[in-house]
Amino acid sequence: MKSNKPRILLGSTAHLSLMILSTPLWAIGALFVIPLPYQWRYNFLMTWSWLIIDSLRPLCGIRVSVRGKENIPQQPCVVMSKHQSAWETLALAKYFHPTTWVLKRSLLRIPFFGWGLSLLRPIAIDRGATSNARQQVLEQGIERLNSGLWVLIFPEGTRVSPGEKARYQGGGVQLAIKSERPIVPVAHNAGNHWPRRSFLRYPGTIDVVIGPPIETRGRTKSEVLAQVESWIEGEMVELD
Repeated sequence: MKSNKPRILLGSTAHLSLMILSTPLWAIGALFVIPLPYQWRYNFLMTWSWLIIDSLRPLCGIRVSVRGKENIPQQPCVVMSKHQSAWETLALAKYFHPTTWVLKRSLLRIPFFGWGLSLLRPIAIDRGATSNARQQVLEQGIERLNSGLWVLIFPEGTRVSPGEKARYQGGGVQLAIKSERPIVPVAHNAGNHWPRRSFLRYPGTIDVVIGPPIETRGRTKSEVLAQVESWIEGEMVELD
């Protein structure tokens, strides 16, 4: 790794610069697509995500390997994923299309990035208002699912470092039960290559595993949540 330090630094700087320079351009472009139908807005704004994700390979030497695409249902449902990096927030929408996210309301206040994000119908919650946030996830989540959007939720609520885990929260499971949709669990090791709280991107392969849908009908929240956590963390042992 030491011999690759200059390359890692150069590639990481180039990728970060691309993000910083391209974000305002897409945000300004978003002003012109506001009057257009949602699908048009979505397609335009997601080209920024594809640019950021696809540029990781030539700039940083990061490849992606995905197993389990055959497990993706035809009908949109709830996706619950491990959260280690910024990578999965952008990249998983490639496999679950079109996607919306359950996220912190504060993200919408980030200049340029947040402005564009707000046009993608996210479920933006205030974590300080717990009961209100739960109700918001249920009401807006069901509406998003019924309108044909996948709902991506990070059950740990925050990014964790490789080898670590946080307490799994049941909001996504409750949404799946109420909407009578299955849950697709996702495990990955993106944190090894695009760590949280670091601008460095390390070369290698991000391994992603998409699990079989977990049925929720007729089951309790605790039972389903335990299965989701067990599957994801079991896969993480292999990936980390």
